[in-house]
Amino acid sequence: MLILFLIAVMTLSAFILQQWLYAPLTLFEDKVIIVERGDTLGKVAYLLEREGALHSAKLFIVYARLMNQTNIAIGEYLLKKNSNHKQLLSLLQSGDVINYSVTLIEGKTFKNFLTTLQTNSRVTTVLGNKNQQEILAELAINIKHPEGWFFPDTYQFSAGTTDKDILLQAYRKMNKVLNQEWEKKAENLPYNSAYEALIMASIIEKETGVDGERAEIAGVFVRRLQKGMRLQTDPTIIYGLGDQYKGNIQRKHLTQKTPYNTYLIDGLPPTPIAMPGREAIQAALNPASGKALYFVAKGDGSHYFSETLFEHNKAVRKYQIERRRKKYQSSPKKVPMNSHSL
Repeated sequence: MLILFLIAVMTLSAFILQQWLYAPLTLFEDKVIIVERGDTLGKVAYLLEREGALHSAKLFIVYARLMNQTNIAIGEYLLKKNSNHKQLLSLLQSGDVINYSVTLIEGKTFKNFLTTLQTNSRVTTVLGNKNQQEILAELAINIKHPEGWFFPDTYQFSAGTTDKDILLQAYRKMNKVLNQEWEKKAENLPYNSAYEALIMASIIEKETGVDGERAEIAGVFVRRLQKGMRLQTDPTIIYGLGDQYKGNIQRKHLTQKTPYNTYLIDGLPPTPIAMPGREAIQAALNPASGKALYFVAKGDGSHYFSETLFEHNKAVRKYQIERRRKKYQSSPKKVPMNSHSL
């Protein structure tokens, strides 16, 4: 009789437990559960009980221990309103967290990247107001200057991910891409290292308004380097001016001495001036063949390419000077001088 009684009790208990496991939680809408670093299953269960979502935190914890399922993953979870206790436990162990994304855009600077990350409400900021050298020390990466070293892309992340985490991911990806493309480079390029190619790629990224022109612009810059000509490209001047740049390059800027003024310095500037994408790196390492040594912006994002200075000056008059004159004549306000690029 005792054995039968025990069997009956165990059967009834199993039935009740089964009923409880598959009983719906008290949720009237989907709910986001946040599991932070250091949180235990018990802490989450009792919080849900206080919020009225879970009937018995104690029973939930006992069941999880019996099943050896007390480990939970950090992150944010979306709990559906029709979920039951078993599904809740499975969700907390699944690691199937809510993912967010942040996009770091080609042609932006390291400063821009930091701002993008630190103004994203889902990214945890740990780098704060640190300067560049402090940030590099925090990242523990062996570079002297951060510009150019972080790959522009869309990064998926979960709650609790820091700006440091995403920058390290972007740094590793840039190293991978740069090494891959360096292995496929053309011959007889004027670079002593992959880093110099990265510098060139950053300039190409800033100069290119039409995707299909990257290789052609790269060809102009490579030929100028090979002939000992200065690059004379405006984006490097702008980068060198820093906060002094107010939206327009003036004549005085062309003669202002900075390490990045390629109207005054020979060869490449000392560091990249922006974050280049893969296409710009490919262009720097596989420039288009040709004879053009100059180009000028046409005002629609594209450029006019010239082989001689005489032809280039004609193009400048057509696409820059005359366009500005027409714009000035049609406007009551004075229009400041625009790009001098090449």
